[in-house]
Amino acid sequence: MKLLKKTTIIFSILFIFLILIYGGIYVVAKLYPTLPINTANSFYLYDNEDNLYSGNVLEEWVSIKDISPYLIKATIATEDKHFYSHIGFDYLRILKSLFINLKNGQNLQGASTITQQYAKNLFLDFDKNWKRKIEEAWLTIRLEMHYDKDQILEGYLNTINYGGIFGIENASKYYFNKSSKDLTLAEASILAGIPKWPSKYSPLVDEKASKNRQYIILDAMVKNGFIKEEEKMKAYNTKLNYVGRISDESSKMITYYQDAVIEELKSINTIPKSFLETGGLKIYTNLDKKAQTNLEKSIDNNIKNDDKLQIAGIVMDPNNGNILALTGGRDYSISQYNRAISSKRQVGSTLKPFLYYSALENGFTASTTFVSEKTTFTFSSNKTYSPTNYANLYAGKQISMAAALAYSDNIYAVKTHLFLGEETLADMIKRVGIKDDVDIVPSLALGSTEINLMDMVKGYAALANEGYKITPHLINKIEDMYGNVLYEYKEEKENILNKSIVFITNELLSNTYSNDFIDYTYPTCISIAPKLTKKYAIKSGTTDTDSLVFGYNKDLIVGLWLGYDDNSKTDSNVSNYAKNIWADTIEETLKDKDDNWYDIPKNVVGVLTDPITGKPIKKGEKGSMLYYIKGTEPYKDEDKLDDLIPTIKQ
Repeated sequence: MKLLKKTTIIFSILFIFLILIYGGIYVVAKLYPTLPINTANSFYLYDNEDNLYSGNVLEEWVSIKDISPYLIKATIATEDKHFYSHIGFDYLRILKSLFINLKNGQNLQGASTITQQYAKNLFLDFDKNWKRKIEEAWLTIRLEMHYDKDQILEGYLNTINYGGIFGIENASKYYFNKSSKDLTLAEASILAGIPKWPSKYSPLVDEKASKNRQYIILDAMVKNGFIKEEEKMKAYNTKLNYVGRISDESSKMITYYQDAVIEELKSINTIPKSFLETGGLKIYTNLDKKAQTNLEKSIDNNIKNDDKLQIAGIVMDPNNGNILALTGGRDYSISQYNRAISSKRQVGSTLKPFLYYSALENGFTASTTFVSEKTTFTFSSNKTYSPTNYANLYAGKQISMAAALAYSDNIYAVKTHLFLGEETLADMIKRVGIKDDVDIVPSLALGSTEINLMDMVKGYAALANEGYKITPHLINKIEDMYGNVLYEYKEEKENILNKSIVFITNELLSNTYSNDFIDYTYPTCISIAPKLTKKYAIKSGTTDTDSLVFGYNKDLIVGLWLGYDDNSKTDSNVSNYAKNIWADTIEETLKDKDDNWYDIPKNVVGVLTDPITGKPIKKGEKGSMLYYIKGTEPYKDEDKLDDLIPTIKQ
């Protein structure tokens, strides 16, 4: 009896102690300064001409009085039915979700209130560590202490994600071309379902899933006494027409650029991780609206009748790393996955320029030859590797490096790779700034490794800018709302490649669309030659599931990937789409600029040669200009040829 009494006293004291601590936390929160929530989560994005183009700006903020009651009730019914009665946390719901999750051994239910979700939206990133959870909990309490429920709900509805469209007013105009105050029950219940899983429940992505979610929300509204059963069924059976745009001039892809900016923002250590510490941000980016428009128009004009085909594209100034345009997909409202910065795909033959630069650095020349024929390579332990050329087409004779690159001959590439040593290409990949680890295998020469598009553009920039490693970046400067500079990009360039060898490599890559190389087959980019008014270095690449193109001159580099998210096989149409999108984008973006090709270095000499054999032409013969480091060029005297040119035979 005494033990029971003593235990009761101890628990009573602990309970009172916890109540005092709990109450004390709320008292302290009340004493803290009021959070400026109407500006705290604001960010303004400016293009490279300092024109505002995007962001959560104050002009988009709509009062809760101007939001449809249906939307408000639908949100409360599905997200937080005790919103108006709790003080930030729904403890019964937390205990219930813990029980269900522990019982099932997995995270099936969450218990975040609307206030908690809004507090989470006040951070630049959503780290799930304990420090961030404590910070979010503290903000939740401060919000509850300084604002009434309507103000918190208003902030929440103005900032959440409705399938790539942020804020209820923008979402209402985007999906239904009307103000949020005019939403019907049917429309409101569709929109209220999207934030739970924006990439799934948007009616433009999966209308069936969206309707299923709508039914759950309408049913919750009935159970909470917001509507009657007959209203529920009438709303559910209402046929809705989705507009799917804000205006005819709006971009379907520019939000991918915005997302990439926010991702880069997270990596800048001088920027506070909470908007509350800055009062909002002014972010000055490198976006070139004309380049972005050109990229998007090129995509829309070239991809026809294939809704599932996806794309990632980057337009960059290779001299300083400024990202002028970017897309991570074809329509942000349908898919928010940003393939330009998040996806890794096999890069195929677009890796070959780095292989051939390494070869030139190790004694090869544009005239170095290998036999192009069906080949099986045998290694230790009787392991074999049998690469094939596209369409199983082989020269059946020795071809020059110039021809091999123009035709993207796989046999030549693997022979070069093995001759140099498989580590050579792997080292070169790291040297140009591609961070991804690669497998040191024979197939690496054919791009069997997976690399992100941004990293590939970074690697190609070292060729485009005559040998310098640069950092691709979207942000130029960041200020707080008071004009204080929080960050400014400082250019750092490292010379990593030989300018003369880079020049020769770029000249070789300009042959991928040259009529001089039409022989037993065609250069890989010959189909877009009629579109090109300037000289470019271009390399395309294809795998069973991917099509890529990278090309550049001194002013601009454009990199593209096309394929399917589920790794379905692609056909020749996809490769043609990629090449034409690339050509249209770069030509339109540079149309007002002069042809800006590279100057010939003093230690480089050009020789008219037979492009297939790599040997100097005889008088009257048709040839192509190939370039060499002085002293390695071929001579007409055949006796001297073998001494001066490394001609590598089987």
